[in-house]
Amino acid sequence: MKGLIIDLPTLPEEGKEFVGEIPDAVFDLPPKDAKPVGPLNYDLWVQRFESELLLTGSLSASFEFTCVRTLHPFTQTIFVEHAAISLEIGNSSQIDATEALREEVLIHFPTDPRCDDADEPQKCEIDPKYLAVDKPSEDDVKTRPRDEGDDRWSALDALKKSDSEP
Repeated sequence: MKGLIIDLPTLPEEGKEFVGEIPDAVFDLPPKDAKPVGPLNYDLWVQRFESELLLTGSLSASFEFTCVRTLHPFTQTIFVEHAAISLEIGNSSQIDATEALREEVLIHFPTDPRCDDADEPQKCEIDPKYLAVDKPSEDDVKTRPRDEGDDRWSALDALKKSDSEP
């Protein structure tokens, strides 16, 4: 897989600009998480400071999230406009910055993705038939029965009975 490899012997002392993209396979996310729908794009200025490599610039990548309210999928692009990544150089002549770029995008994921924050915002309202308050009795949503053998509540009921007994 193509990534961002920085060759230190050819890096000018004043730094160098790196612009490109890394295929979306770099994210390698579990199936139930967000799904990348495009590459990780970068526009970075890379400069060496003694034993450290500093990358500054912008990153972006598009993902398909599931809305926490409507449970509908939507696409949102994560923009990191002022990225600043520091990497230790060590004894290497080449530095692979791919994983650091990946992590920088992932930490900017929304905590609770909502479709009104999408690239093309959608109406983000909970379907009233799923609300417990003012739920009409004639709706078609079935209430899930307790699992057979689930006695978690009976333990609490026993406590309540023992408190009321003299």
